[in-house]
Amino acid sequence: MNIIKKKYYIIPIVICALALAGVAAYYLTGSLSLSEKCEYVYIDDNDNLDSVAAKLSPIANEHALLSFKLISRHTGYDKHIKTGRFAIQPEEGVISVLRKLKNGHQEPMRLTIPESRTTDRLAGALSNKLMMDSLALSILLKDSTFCAAQGYDTATIVCMFVPNTYEVYWNTSIENLMSRLKKEHDKFWNQDRLAKADSLGMSPDEVCTLASIIDEETSNNPEKPMIARMYLNRLAKGMPLQADPTIKFALKDFALKRIYHNMLTTDSPYNTYRYAGLPPGPIKVASVAGIDAVLNAPTHNYLYMCAKEDFSGTHNFASTYSEHLRNAARYAKALNERGIK
Repeated sequence: MNIIKKKYYIIPIVICALALAGVAAYYLTGSLSLSEKCEYVYIDDNDNLDSVAAKLSPIANEHALLSFKLISRHTGYDKHIKTGRFAIQPEEGVISVLRKLKNGHQEPMRLTIPESRTTDRLAGALSNKLMMDSLALSILLKDSTFCAAQGYDTATIVCMFVPNTYEVYWNTSIENLMSRLKKEHDKFWNQDRLAKADSLGMSPDEVCTLASIIDEETSNNPEKPMIARMYLNRLAKGMPLQADPTIKFALKDFALKRIYHNMLTTDSPYNTYRYAGLPPGPIKVASVAGIDAVLNAPTHNYLYMCAKEDFSGTHNFASTYSEHLRNAARYAKALNERGIK
C-alpha cells in the first residue's frame, strides 16, 4: 500500500519536473533571433543591459529576450558589457548569443578608407563607420608631434591613408587604427612603386600630392596617366601647375563649378597659379588609380589641358598656349550656354 502511495506522489513530481524542464528548454535554448539572415548588433561603451536588450529587440523573440536579460543578470554580464560588432545568426540560441557577447567574440568588418578632401572630413567619415570619436581623430591628425612620429607633417599626414579596404574590428582604437594604416601604407609602397617614384625624382608623399590633384581633375581613371604626364612635364620645365582644384582647396569651397580670374590671386601655398611646384601636401586622400597614374605616366609633350566642351568628364590637351586658349574658349562658351556660373 505504501509503495502505491509513493507512486502517486512521484508521478506528479516527475510530470512537474518535466514540464519545468520543457519550459526552461523553451526559454533558454530557443532561437533568440526572428530574422532569417545574419544580423549585426553594435555595442558601444555607453551601453548597459537595458540598451543592449533594446538593440536586440528588433530581431529577438520576446520570450527569448526576457531569458537573455534574466540570465545576463545571474551570470554577471550586466556588470561587464564588452563593446563590439556582434553577428547574431538565424536560429542562434539565447545561451550562444549571451556567451558570444560576454566573451567579446565580435565579427570583423570591412573598412574602406574614403578619399576625403580634408582631415576633418576624413575623421568624420571614419567615425561614422567605427566606434571612434571624430573630434579626437581630427585633433590627432592635426597634431604635429603625432604626425612627425609617423614620418609626416600636418600637411602630408593624409599620405599615410591608402584608400583600400581592410578588415578591422568596429571598436578598434584610434591608436590601433593608425598603426594598422601605417603598416598597410608601407606594404603598398613596395620596391616597385618606390623605384618608379625615385625614377621620377619624387618621394611617395610628392607622388600622393600630385595624384590628389589628378583625382580632383577627373574621375576618369583611363585618362589620369595622360594628366599625370602633363603635370610632370610642367614640373620639369619649372612651370606652375595652374591646377584649378588647388584653388578650390585653398578657398575651402569644393562646390565651385567655375574658377574666375580674381580667385587666382588667393594667397595660399596651395594656389598653384601663384606658386610654382607642388603644394605642401595632398588636397585629398589620393586614390590608388591616381598614384599609379603618376608612377606609370606615358610619355607625351602636352603642357596644357582643358575640360572638353561636351562635358564628358575628359579633357582636350595642347602642347602650345595658343592651342590651349582655343580649347578654353570652347569650354567657356559651353559653360555660358548652360548658365553655369
